[in-house]
Amino acid sequence: MERRAPAYLTQPRDAVKTDAGGAAEAAGANASEGSAARRYPWGDTRRFYSGTAYLRRVFGGRVRKLSIDAGFTCPNRDGTLGRGGCTFCRAEAYLPAYCSPAKSVGRQIGEGLAFHARRCAGASHYLAYFQAHTNTYAAFDRLRALYEEALAHPKIEGLVIGTRPDCVDDRLLDYLASVAEHRYVAVEYGIESVWDETLAAVNRGHDFAAAERAVRRTAERGLPVGGHFILGLPGETDERILAGVARINALPLTTVKFHQLQLFRSTTMAAQYAADPAVFRFRSAEAYIDLLAAILQRLRPDLAVGRIASEAPPRFLCGPTWGGLRNEELWGLLEKRLSLLDTFQGEFFLHLHA
Repeated sequence: MERRAPAYLTQPRDAVKTDAGGAAEAAGANASEGSAARRYPWGDTRRFYSGTAYLRRVFGGRVRKLSIDAGFTCPNRDGTLGRGGCTFCRAEAYLPAYCSPAKSVGRQIGEGLAFHARRCAGASHYLAYFQAHTNTYAAFDRLRALYEEALAHPKIEGLVIGTRPDCVDDRLLDYLASVAEHRYVAVEYGIESVWDETLAAVNRGHDFAAAERAVRRTAERGLPVGGHFILGLPGETDERILAGVARINALPLTTVKFHQLQLFRSTTMAAQYAADPAVFRFRSAEAYIDLLAAILQRLRPDLAVGRIASEAPPRFLCGPTWGGLRNEELWGLLEKRLSLLDTFQGEFFLHLHA
């Protein structure tokens, strides 16, 4: 049976985005409807534009990302910019058990397919997700070979590449744009914070201007661009975080991911917490949901939200936790909170830009 071409090859890129101006018109048109029947600017009845909905619009079905650890490092780990990496980072805490740089990319994809088949069957489209550390931090020929090994797998329809804003150049972006003429290619940048003092404090090794440049250069080539942000880094109050949403909105991002600050054993941040816990504020799950709701009210309605929290095995964690609360439960709590407030993603943004 001939495989149907995915939407990203059969329709203009703009067809899978929601224009903010059109969103204001759509929101106004629905204002008089009951909340149960209301369709929001992104075209469905959920009160936020989910990453799942975005990928479904692009591919026409359920999409699963298969994580890959290709053995990369980071410039603030290997001495190029510093040592020790980001103070919060323990990359292996986020990876499925099948991921290992000792295995080929093809083998990790095969094991990833089996892993997800056992846990949650139903996906009809698969993307290779280069996730661990900085997945553009190597010689161009090595990067190309790894990406093309992933794309050679018959189940893989595209790439999602996680990296740092200071680790892309024009040659690589041009290559990714050429691949994207035939396959889906997205670049996700770990931005973490929009405030330079925070980035310096966590040893990122770059400033927010570097993120702005990388996001714009990537978007100019027509590639979907993601931004990753940690909520609750030391020194960032709710007010500071909410003020930063305007900076996120100003970036030509396609997707965003948020997650709560977590403390991992054997990290610099864990040692900092042990020495001076008063510097940290760990929000309860309820307070975190309230913060997320306030962020979404201010967030552009065309930004798909791919993540609101992260999970890690208990063996990696230290410090305050939410007692095993799962991500799907948090999504449910967020939807209930938005419904209680009778609000939706972009409500404040649309009023400001009407």
